[in-house]
Amino acid sequence: MGIRRFAVPAWVGDVVIAVGVAALMLGDGWSGEHLGTGPAPLGYALLAAGGLALAARRRAPVAVLAVTGLCAVGYQAAGFDVLAVAYLVAVYGAVRAGFRAVAVTASLTMLAALQLTALALRDGPVGEVSVQARGTLEIAWLVAAFAAGEALRQAEQRAEEAERTREETARRRADEERLHIARELHDSLTHQISVIKVQSEVAVHVARRRGERVPEALLAIQEAGREASRELRATLEALRDDGTAPPRGLADVPELVERAGRTGLEATLTIEGERHDVPAAVGRTAYRIVQESLTNIVRHAAATTASVRIDYRPDALALRIDDDGRATPETTPVPGVGLLGMRERVTALGGVLLAAPRGEGGFTVRAELPVERTS
Repeated sequence: MGIRRFAVPAWVGDVVIAVGVAALMLGDGWSGEHLGTGPAPLGYALLAAGGLALAARRRAPVAVLAVTGLCAVGYQAAGFDVLAVAYLVAVYGAVRAGFRAVAVTASLTMLAALQLTALALRDGPVGEVSVQARGTLEIAWLVAAFAAGEALRQAEQRAEEAERTREETARRRADEERLHIARELHDSLTHQISVIKVQSEVAVHVARRRGERVPEALLAIQEAGREASRELRATLEALRDDGTAPPRGLADVPELVERAGRTGLEATLTIEGERHDVPAAVGRTAYRIVQESLTNIVRHAAATTASVRIDYRPDALALRIDDDGRATPETTPVPGVGLLGMRERVTALGGVLLAAPRGEGGFTVRAELPVERTS
């Protein structure tokens, strides 16, 4: 059994950090030195405000930088000798977000303000030494925060660049594979299909010239050769230039039904519901399902009638293809390549496919393809 991992939203982590920093600074202010030059409640409020402001550091890093800096100067003026932890975290967040120049300018300004405030609060040489030591410590912490933010920013940029490179490499390999498949299909199938198409048309022409009746099977071969040639040409165009060849869709289904009727099959098409635009992938899959179903009926079902029903629903496109062929519930259909291909197409779109004999005889194919209405 795999271990399920629950992703924690980023804002939750920001709130936890903000509360933790606020608590740390309040504790430091409570236990540390208070020079008594300002109201204590105001100092505690500024300590808490500076820490809690970090909750918004991802959404507004520059604003948080300004707020934490002002709070740091404010509680220093109120007499709280507390390290500006909130401001250090804000510097880290601003540099990580790419605001390096703003962080440097704000930090220099705040250092100068803190130095002046500390000099005003402490008297004598001992106070000056204390101020110098404090300034050195603050500069060191600021450099550390700046370096940490910059290092993480560069690491994230490298990760994004590596991901973009991987996607481009995969896309290029896919393009190369499509071209390879197109060449293989062209070399292996185009000639044979062209021969079938030409020979069938010659046979039909000769039969009509002699005044003989052209067999239905020969006409079906002629039409199938033409359709195979068109399909192969469209497939090769799609493989060679992905997205430029117009795909077959719902608008081409009536032509499929009409072509099936020329083979002697009584085929009907019924469209229900309010028509609306569907994604190209859904229309293409619907076309392939109807095409494969009618092809199987003509070739294997020994049926005399077939019905195609397309139902436009608000959130789905439903298809149903029925025939009155020789299939019965007692017969076990052998899933061929066409049925497997239909199932894969439907599953890829998150839909459902049912293909099985009906209780009253004949075979049925039902598919439901989810769609999103476009306004």
